[in-house]
Amino acid sequence: MTIAITPELTLDKFGPSFGAEILGLDITTADDEQITAVRDALVEHKVLVLRDQRLDDAAHIEFGRRLGNLTVGHPVHDSGDVAAEVYALDSQDNGFADVWHTDVTFMKRPPLGSILRPVVLPPHGGDTNWADTQLAYESLSPAVQRMIDGLTAVHDGNREFGYYLAQKRRGNGNVWDGEVVTSLPPVEHPVVRVHPDSGRKGLFVNPGFTSHIAGVSEAESRGILDLLYAHLTKPEHIVRHRWRLGDLVLWDNRSTVHYANRDYGDAHRKMHRITLAGDVPVGPLLP
Repeated sequence: MTIAITPELTLDKFGPSFGAEILGLDITTADDEQITAVRDALVEHKVLVLRDQRLDDAAHIEFGRRLGNLTVGHPVHDSGDVAAEVYALDSQDNGFADVWHTDVTFMKRPPLGSILRPVVLPPHGGDTNWADTQLAYESLSPAVQRMIDGLTAVHDGNREFGYYLAQKRRGNGNVWDGEVVTSLPPVEHPVVRVHPDSGRKGLFVNPGFTSHIAGVSEAESRGILDLLYAHLTKPEHIVRHRWRLGDLVLWDNRSTVHYANRDYGDAHRKMHRITLAGDVPVGPLLP
């Protein structure tokens, strides 16, 4: 256990590299200085856990608004009878996330971060894992770093949500960045993203939504992505959270990928997520 104490927050770090639990903070009574400290801690630690937060959707959304601007819950998914800002991930409605991914990278402006809380938990299982994309980049050899610094990757939401948008929503999704989503044209993002707040470089590709590397052959693309994914998900780059009701977890979408374990059989798991609006990813300046 490593405790870090600031004037605003007390943090129990998960390990030497990233992830921390914020101790003793009730977000419903937090003052502005504490909220600013949470935002700063999110950039530094990337994954933040708060325990014993008894929230409904309204309080969840209000906390998000104090951290930044919110998006709708999802560009295309209809979560039913919940607020527009909520994305309901329900195992009884095929709401699984058992592939490594970064949220909504198939849009031009992916979210800054996500804030997730459990509504229904299985008696066992359903943990969530995060990998640190900045640590992964920094632990690559300099030669590989130089190779990928100038590459661009294509992110395609059609593989996961194209059929849903066309058939379930009849081509009429939600409002994202001020426009109704009617199709999911693939977008390009840098393979290496420079974090707008910290300036650190991190990998910005993920198996969930990245289809290929632009400008190289299919074989080269697959080889590069396989290399990066294997390196990114090494155990020393990962933290894992075991959920309890009352938990609230925030993560920086610009510097992590995550994976929800689907190991609970037919038991019910339901999570509510809200997302903070982000910016257009930017790659490193090349010499």
